Amino acid sequence: MAGMTVDEFESHVVEICSASSAVGNIVNQNAGLDWFLVRAYLVDESFIDIFYNQKSGKTSFAQIRDGRRVFAADNRRGWHWHPREDPSQHVASEHEITFEDFMARLENDLK
Repeated sequence: MAGMTVDEFESHVVEICSASSAVGNIVNQNAGLDWFLVRAYLVDESFIDIFYNQKSGKTSFAQIRDGRRVFAADNRRGWHWHPREDPSQHVASEHEITFEDFMARLENDLK
């Protein structure tokens, strides 16, 4: 993801969401010249907020249910997971967490 333009990253997210049976709909929530926020509505009635800032490199993926984060990953203070068992925790990742990584875990959890 590092080095992607906003348009490239958004296209990448839309492509992955479009191929996922867990995603029902994708809506562009907001965007600027260097950033965007996309919301992917899931078939289990939760949604994912996907944020990317090209200038700062900040990226986050958060599954939200009933107004609360239930699973997430971001690179604020280095790449880390917010696990489903306790989303308030920060579990460090030794590598960049791609949107593919996030969706693979999410889809596995939804099975």
